[in-house]
Amino acid sequence: MSDDVYVHGHHESVLRSHTWRTIENSAKYLERHLEDKSNLLDVGCGPGTITIDFAKRIPEGSVLGIDTSHEIIKKAQIASEEFGFDNCSFATGDTYHLDFEDNTFDIVHAHQLLQHLTDPVAAIKEMRRVVRPGGVVALRDADYGGMIWAPADPKFDEWMNLYQQMTKKNEVTANAGRHLFSWVTQASFSSVEVTSSTWTFATPDTRQWWGGLWAERIQKSTFSDQVLEHKLATQDLLDGLSEAFRRWAEQSDGFFLVPHGEIIAIK
Repeated sequence: MSDDVYVHGHHESVLRSHTWRTIENSAKYLERHLEDKSNLLDVGCGPGTITIDFAKRIPEGSVLGIDTSHEIIKKAQIASEEFGFDNCSFATGDTYHLDFEDNTFDIVHAHQLLQHLTDPVAAIKEMRRVVRPGGVVALRDADYGGMIWAPADPKFDEWMNLYQQMTKKNEVTANAGRHLFSWVTQASFSSVEVTSSTWTFATPDTRQWWGGLWAERIQKSTFSDQVLEHKLATQDLLDGLSEAFRRWAEQSDGFFLVPHGEIIAIK
């Protein structure tokens, strides 16, 4: 396994975000490539909600989700069992050393993974290795530096600066979305299609959800532990940033946009 440090960890506030993700809100760009008999590998699957959604869409195919965390794979397995799919499975695995023969899968998918890796190009090359000729490697990643919000708040600027510092300490790329195309061009695909899409939080319910999970994440997740360990901030500063997200969530005109880069790469 790699020594990459996952900046968010698996606190409940992080999993609340991960379990919200579906094909509709996080993998729409890949939908047209899903066929009934596709054999799909979901790398960095987390709690498996997108993985399970894939299994629904390709009932005659097979879907395997892998993640480095034994704990999170157990959660994904439990979630899958509730649906009773026999075409969906989960296992632990290493992104840099996928335990599969060359040309095994029709589709290899990774959502919000490359931003957490110290060597994303190596991971993409490994995904390319295990996809069949003519198959698809599908990648989607957020771009923190491209996030926008309103009303303006200096505390949000502090939060963004702190996040960029923390990811730099971990030698990973917070602004991964804008780099996906460059990374993929280093992996020798026959064709690459680049698109983008966003998450937007601008209703009372979505503001409460997004603001609440970040308020908790700043105070209670692995992110806060790492920030304090590296002396990038004090607990008082973190508490202030958390409160800023709670204030924003109460704003009737609060708006937050998260941009994503997307890649369809054909081997």
